[in-house]
Amino acid sequence: MKEATGELNMTVVTVVAIAAVMAFFYAFVWPTIKTSLELNTACSTAGTGTYSDASTGISCASGVCTASNGNTKDCMQDS
Repeated sequence: MKEATGELNMTVVTVVAIAAVMAFFYAFVWPTIKTSLELNTACSTAGTGTYSDASTGISCASGVCTASNGNTKDCMQDS
């Protein structure tokens, strides 16, 4: 019985550790990746023209795209 309790404790510790890593990724890493993907897509769509997407909060003008959180991407730099 003592061994079974130890294995259960390790299982709980493992599940909690995995949940903590997933929460960290979702809260801090994913928003950066998502914004970068959205800016790249907007640059591809806009090129050097203008573009605006209300659902993502991204607008582009003169080859520069800006997200609603203030991140920018120079579309001309990739050409």
